[in-house]
Amino acid sequence: MGVSICFQCADAVALYREFMARRVPCKEPFVGNHMWVVIVSDPDGFKLDFESPTDVPEETTLSEWELSTG
Repeated sequence: MGVSICFQCADAVALYREFMARRVPCKEPFVGNHMWVVIVSDPDGFKLDFESPTDVPEETTLSEWELSTG
């Protein structure tokens, strides 16, 4: 069983962009429970979830949202 740690933050998408700029492997942001969710696994195998509130529809990915707002 793995360990997950969830952090609520002001802007999970901005963190995702910062992670990508620094080449930190992470999953594409998606909306779950009215929150943008960015998932990162640390070297010890802990799953770190960064979440921030949004009004974007559930299960939307960042790339889908960017295409729709275009």
